[in-house]
Amino acid sequence: MSTLPPGIHEFLDAAGWAGAEIAPLTGDASFRRYFRIRKADGRAMLMNAPADEKPQEFLDVARWLLDHDIRAPRIFAEDLQNGWILIEDFGDARMRDWLDENPHAEEAAYAAAIDTLVDLHTKPAGPFPPYDMATYLREAKLFTEWYCPALGLDVDGHGFANAWREVLAPLAGNPHPDVAVLRDYHAENIMLLRPQDGPGAQGVIDFQDALVGHPAYDLVSLLQDARRDVSPELEAKMLARYRECAQCSDGFDADYARLGAQRNTKIVGIFARLNQRDGKPRYLGMIPRVWEALERDLAHPELAPVAQWFDANIPTELRARHGAVDA
Repeated sequence: MSTLPPGIHEFLDAAGWAGAEIAPLTGDASFRRYFRIRKADGRAMLMNAPADEKPQEFLDVARWLLDHDIRAPRIFAEDLQNGWILIEDFGDARMRDWLDENPHAEEAAYAAAIDTLVDLHTKPAGPFPPYDMATYLREAKLFTEWYCPALGLDVDGHGFANAWREVLAPLAGNPHPDVAVLRDYHAENIMLLRPQDGPGAQGVIDFQDALVGHPAYDLVSLLQDARRDVSPELEAKMLARYRECAQCSDGFDADYARLGAQRNTKIVGIFARLNQRDGKPRYLGMIPRVWEALERDLAHPELAPVAQWFDANIPTELRARHGAVDA
């Protein structure tokens, strides 16, 4: 039986939820803990987040999204000093799990998720930090800092950084307007809401790391999902839907490939770190899916400098098994 953190009853009592049933939920890749809270006249979700899990940022982004008519959980109560946030419970229907049982509805669910991004990208960019070159490079370097050492690979780190600078430089002058980038917009963080919210209604969670950046980034997160197979055919169809609705200018597909390669390189590094540093080996099994998407992105002509680095530094036999790592 899971031990409840100290202070949980005092917080719930102060928030008006005295005597509520508390059910711990399975965690994710973070160090946040979640509890489903139920009482006779309602239910809620309780988050316990240490300071380094950015509870203030979660509140700030949630309120910004709600103010701009994007369906984030409503905030019921908070105690940031002790890491408690009580929020609306979106239920159990994560898009990923729901589609496992309803594969016939895949296209409609992804179309609704695309439409949410189209809507989000019509809003002001938001009061968030910029997704700048330093951030892109810091994230990409997780690959050489964690994944390569895990495989015993001696790689050219200086050349890696230079290749990424060259590939990502065009983003600084892109014609697409900066938008709020949620950064983890994928099928495990999209909730399918109850019928009273409207047919096909979706809500978003896990957005505390939001930045201001390129509109293609969250598309990559959704359509090159580390946790769920998205066929190249569905990816192409949903990209076409976004391009048509958002009236994208020339060069958008190249930027999508740039950000796809950057994100997937980062994720491979993060999954290696989760195994080595945090003792969470289950993420290693997702690396081949991420690697396949990375290889497709590297095939774009605009990725040539980074593709050449991979050719020179990552062994062919490792790429043939899609970067798989043993726990």
